Amino acid sequence: MNANTNEQPLSGLIIWLRNRHAEVMATEAQALARLDAGDTPGHNELMRRKAELLAAMAEDAKPLLEPLPGEARFNYALALEGFSASARMSLRLNSVFYMSALLYPDDHKPGQPDNLTLCIDSMEKLGLEFKKD
Repeated sequence: MNANTNEQPLSGLIIWLRNRHAEVMATEAQALARLDAGDTPGHNELMRRKAELLAAMAEDAKPLLEPLPGEARFNYALALEGFSASARMSLRLNSVFYMSALLYPDDHKPGQPDNLTLCIDSMEKLGLEFKKD
């Protein structure tokens, strides 16, 4: 397989990841709006949905990873599994705080990109050379 053969599957994966990220962020925004409105159960339900979307991400992406060459497929899968594993842990612990903190480093400031955005940007920039930090 040459690099051109992998560009389309890689492009499809990046688009899919950006769409999943947008869905996660929209769910989080809805959750925060519910909290601002005093609807704690609604907030908690949407934070759980955010975590569920992230928990399923690595598995859901597997068909999109299939066409990539072995090492690249492994590196992409490893990165996505890191996000999914954290989300699964937040669900197992039933911790809304943990769910709300998914994607954000401890020192995150408003306006800064979240970790999934940074990862997708790195995947897009590095292509088949991407490796998880």
